[in-house]
Amino acid sequence: MNTTTRVLLAAALCATMAACTKEVKPDPTPEPTPPPPPPVEPVDDGKYKLGDLDTDTCLRQRVVYFDFDQSDVKAEFTAIMNCHAKYLRDRPSARISLEGHADERGTREYNLGLGERRGNSVSDALRANGGGAHQLNVVSYGEERPTCDSSEEGCWGKNRRVEIVYTAK
Repeated sequence: MNTTTRVLLAAALCATMAACTKEVKPDPTPEPTPPPPPPVEPVDDGKYKLGDLDTDTCLRQRVVYFDFDQSDVKAEFTAIMNCHAKYLRDRPSARISLEGHADERGTREYNLGLGERRGNSVSDALRANGGGAHQLNVVSYGEERPTCDSSEEGCWGKNRRVEIVYTAK
């Protein structure tokens, strides 16, 4: 074999070997990644939460007023009773003290009894709407804790009340 043939064979062999050992590079465009899932919105189950006691308009109303010498809950306070009863249903660990009050007219004993009847009336309304009896405690202060000290009808009306006090939320 002559030198020219050898050179040509060696060159062909080198070219063939170079082609065989050539590294295959991956395609520079990566596979598309799937889009991230949409953010999960919190599910509102319609139940009252702890913070609702301070933010919910209905739950912030915690005084029920009564007419003179009456212990029946007025119809205008039905919505308030429903809200607080729902809160008690939604939060079984919640506890309420129902503090009954009366105005200064009548004897001390009569007013203590009237305050208790008013507290029991609110308790009955809450239980009728789903509040548990174990969640409610009635206390009567009679005329001992007035919110107003004047001896006039406007003031007496403010003292004839039951205050809803949450002792456990």
